[in-house]
Amino acid sequence: MIQITLPDGSVKSLEANSTPMDVAKSISEGFARNVISAKFNGQTVETVTPLTTDGSIVLYTWNDDEGKTAFWHSSAHVLAQAVQELYPNAKLTIGPAIDRGFYYDVDFGDAVLSDKDFTTIEKKMLEIARGKHDFKMRSASKAEALELYKDNAFKTELIENLEDGTITFCDHSTFTDLCRGGHIPNTGIIKAPKILSVAGAYWRGDETKPQLTRIYGIAFPKQKELTEYLALLEEAKKRDHRKLGKELELFTFSQKVGAGLPLWLPKGAALRERLENFLKAAQKKAGYEMVMTPHIGQKELYVTSGHYAKYGEDSFQSIKTPKDDEEFLLKPMNCPHHCEIYNAMQWSYKDLPKRFAEFGTVYRYEQSGELHGLTRVRGFTQDDAHIFCTPDQLDQEFKNVIDLVLYVFGSLGFENFTAQVSLRDPEAPEKYIGSLENWDKAEQAIISAAKDKGLNYVIETGEAAFYGPKLDFMVKDALGRKWQLGTIQVDYNLPERFELTYKGSDNELHRPIMIHRAPFGSMERFIAILLEHTGGNFPLWLMPNQVSILTLSEKYEKYGEKVLNLLEKHEIRALVDNRSETIGKKIREAEMKKTPYMIIIGENEEKENKISVRQHGGEDLGTISVEEFSKIVDIEINKTLKQF
Repeated sequence: MIQITLPDGSVKSLEANSTPMDVAKSISEGFARNVISAKFNGQTVETVTPLTTDGSIVLYTWNDDEGKTAFWHSSAHVLAQAVQELYPNAKLTIGPAIDRGFYYDVDFGDAVLSDKDFTTIEKKMLEIARGKHDFKMRSASKAEALELYKDNAFKTELIENLEDGTITFCDHSTFTDLCRGGHIPNTGIIKAPKILSVAGAYWRGDETKPQLTRIYGIAFPKQKELTEYLALLEEAKKRDHRKLGKELELFTFSQKVGAGLPLWLPKGAALRERLENFLKAAQKKAGYEMVMTPHIGQKELYVTSGHYAKYGEDSFQSIKTPKDDEEFLLKPMNCPHHCEIYNAMQWSYKDLPKRFAEFGTVYRYEQSGELHGLTRVRGFTQDDAHIFCTPDQLDQEFKNVIDLVLYVFGSLGFENFTAQVSLRDPEAPEKYIGSLENWDKAEQAIISAAKDKGLNYVIETGEAAFYGPKLDFMVKDALGRKWQLGTIQVDYNLPERFELTYKGSDNELHRPIMIHRAPFGSMERFIAILLEHTGGNFPLWLMPNQVSILTLSEKYEKYGEKVLNLLEKHEIRALVDNRSETIGKKIREAEMKKTPYMIIIGENEEKENKISVRQHGGEDLGTISVEEFSKIVDIEINKTLKQF
């Protein structure tokens, strides 16, 4: 008998070689019908994998993220089989599950795939799925694997990098694929497959290698769920930040300036400035001091910090100067510069903590195929700050930053989020810098602070930064999509690399601890996510233009200017639309620009010295005085803009 421990701590005694599905059936037949994936002792296994030792098991259904991963990974296999049957000369490469669905990269040779072919592929996938074919894992020798793929250079390259004895295949129906595992029981669970798009993708992300066709797809266990998802996609198209950014005249791009380098238009620049001022005010209350650093630094600075090893080869090339052996780099991060600011003086423990903040622009050379509007750019501004503190101060300083992040989220309408404690991968120590002792201390500090603040948090191994663990905030937007917004990191390593010190109460030199934090993350990405979350209907306090004053004719322009002046005295941002257009057209255009309030001005309003107010979306607030309207605006702003 083997002892199998369930997540609730209860233990099941089963015969050796029982499977995860047997465990599920021992709980209940109804539950077992919904189980599609499992983990045993932390390793992903098939539901039919024989269990030979005691251990802990977690069983997953479609409602779990891990269940969806197995479902979509299995769907990628079905897509690959459909492609192989429809295009016998196509060469398959890799096809993983992703956050929403899956993709498969294929070399179609001379054939060209377009959206006209999607329906044919979907029908073939559905035909395969209805066969209810079991997914079966098997081991193979390296020689067998190379023989199977002797006509596929892509698979051959993958196999050549694997060790003999570690190679496995997954079979279903008449199809087999090189695979590490993690599948649903059979294809019949896949009821509603959909091909979403195709794109170009270089083999292994290398621009020097062949370009493949990447087929993106998604699948569901019920047709109803696919229908709902497609409706969500349509809504997402309407909220696409690139579309809204153009309509609201916030930002643009220019090929002459360069791909991935956004240009902020006046309204967008004003929006950014308002966000910056909002955070600067909170930071001032929290004891931060603003600093400024250059956009470049000597190469040696980033070699010392470790950023050159991380970003150097894949980033912008170094800048040569007339002086021999002098190289500068566009800065990839602000932290090394802030370390040198700290190093400019000798500090005492009485001076700490020191909190240096900067809206600093950094540069990374993202591959052209990975650029995407404001969410993936080559130049971006971080709301960066670095806190240098003593070990005794670490816990409270970290908690203070959590409070700041929650204040930002609350004021901008991000209410649905979880915290992710991102730890190092103990199996890949080469990815990180610093001692194990310091990593252990940093990780424990983050977990302790998250617990004490009552955060709903999960632990993700392998997601730490190369210099330290993180507390990342994973936000769900209005469409249910997850985004990583806001990060706090504990770092023992950069203080060592830059030999940062402070004089302790014992009159000896000690090493400070460094906290990295960025509640927005980057201004560009944050604004993109905020645009899509709100659909362009920003909180009133943030709107570039809060009121449009619409005159019925040129006769009322003078009164319109008077109303504008009164609103400005109440610190309400407004503009006058006195064009010789119909009032209907003016209202439609103001609605399209997401203007929160429209003030209509005509003969009656001028006579009564009042304004007629219409809210975005069509609600009529009636005819009131400017003073009454300013109170309405104040109440709405106070409802959303939290106090820090």
